[in-house]
Amino acid sequence: MSDQTVPTVQPDERSVGFVERQYTTLFEPPDRLRMESGREFGPITVAYETYGELTPERDNAIFICHALTGDAHAAGWHTPHDRKPGWWDDFVGPGKGLDTNRYFVICANVLGGCQGTTGPSSINPETGEPYCLTFPFITVGDLVSVHSALVRRLGVERLLAVIGGSLGGMQVLEWAARFPDQIHAAIVLASAARLSAQGIAFNAVGRWAIQDDPNFCEGRYYGKEPGPRRGLALARMIAHITYLSEDSIEKKFGRRLQHSDTFAYVLKREAEFQIESYLQYQGKRFVERFDANSYLYLTKAMDYFDLAEAYGSIEAALRRTDARFLIVSYTSDWLFPTAQSKELVAALVKEGQDVTFIEFDSPYGHDSFLIKEQIGQLESVVVPFLDQTYLARRRKD
Repeated sequence: MSDQTVPTVQPDERSVGFVERQYTTLFEPPDRLRMESGREFGPITVAYETYGELTPERDNAIFICHALTGDAHAAGWHTPHDRKPGWWDDFVGPGKGLDTNRYFVICANVLGGCQGTTGPSSINPETGEPYCLTFPFITVGDLVSVHSALVRRLGVERLLAVIGGSLGGMQVLEWAARFPDQIHAAIVLASAARLSAQGIAFNAVGRWAIQDDPNFCEGRYYGKEPGPRRGLALARMIAHITYLSEDSIEKKFGRRLQHSDTFAYVLKREAEFQIESYLQYQGKRFVERFDANSYLYLTKAMDYFDLAEAYGSIEAALRRTDARFLIVSYTSDWLFPTAQSKELVAALVKEGQDVTFIEFDSPYGHDSFLIKEQIGQLESVVVPFLDQTYLARRRKD
């Protein structure tokens, strides 16, 4: 679709409007990042966006940790011809859950990503070629170390809050344990202290689909069309099933056929049921914006994340900080079920820490924290929680 055929965007008063992706370089030699694997790595370019204004006291900054396939573009529009705004545009902006009239909001692409931050598709300055699978193994701790350094680069000593869902929620938990004095509040959405065996299994099948694609070329597919598009699309389709709920799939698609009222009685790749067509669409759109190698690295980072193993116990990890916690789960989320959120809550209560927990009734599954219809629910707890955090910080200071 050409720019001429895309409707011109006219942001309303509740939008952050047109925004620009910004870049900075961190961990330049000799001050490289010491990674959990033991490797030293740098320089690292970080792509990020900011919304709202930082107060003179620098006390109103909130950092968004994006989920697996997210990026730095959380809100607003890059150009008048964009198809859609940032991925959390319903939640970030003037008068919204993260109110940019009050808060300075930061979102950055993760290390290992493919939307501007150094990752497998980036050029290795030592070889002049893409890193491909020579890119170092990354952990959730490494992702947080990079973003913590970015916050310091932006002149913020302590964040009012860090917020994230799914992989983003894992980053929030790691931030509280790794850099306990850098945050006043931690908001964890649809996440857990570790990925379940079932979650690891789905990630593994997705990685196998990518690596078994004949166009994967052992990760050296850059500049070689078409690349592992089929494998990556299949990985996305598998993962997307886990983001939905049985209820939402049944209500939206049921057993309805896509192009006919009767069965075709043939075995072809074409979608016969509406749910098949939907998954194919999700896979097709995904390969247009995401890199297969990044998917391999980031899903493996999720698999390895285990707060209790890293710090001795969940209690030991979370007692390191005096941050206030808000833990949110959803009734229909079977990828990160409420029982895992309650495990976090129990650990915080045991340590006598300030924690608020709520389980929202939602039919949309794991993706509920991203769904427009559920944003009102989320705002109903996040807004007062941030208000209280900000007032408590002002009183303390």
